[in-house]
Amino acid sequence: MKRMPDRPETWAWLSAWLEQNWPAIYAGLLAAVMGGLRIIYGGGTWRRVILESLMCGLATLSASHGLALFGIPLSTAPFFGGVIGLLGIEFTRAVAKRHFNRKVDQL
Repeated sequence: MKRMPDRPETWAWLSAWLEQNWPAIYAGLLAAVMGGLRIIYGGGTWRRVILESLMCGLATLSASHGLALFGIPLSTAPFFGGVIGLLGIEFTRAVAKRHFNRKVDQL
C-alpha cells in the first residue's frame, strides 16, 4: 500500500483554508442534514432526501458567501443554514423569487 507523501505545506494550506471558510462549510453541512432529516420526518423517499439535502447545502453555501454584500458577518452563516434546512429549498426558492420579482418590478 502506498503511503501519502508527507507534505507539510499542503496540510498547512488545507488547515488555513478550512479555518477561513469554516462558517460557510458548517452552514452548508447543517442545512444539508436538517433538510434531509425534515424530508425523512415527513415520510419522503430516499431520492428526495438526497436531492433536498444537496440542494439545501449548496444553496446555503452560496448564500453564505453573499452575506457580506448585505453587511452581515460570515459568523451568522450557520443560522441561515439552519433556517434554509428547516424551511426547505422549495419555500426558500419561492421567497427569493417573490423578493426578486418585487425588486425588478420597482425598477
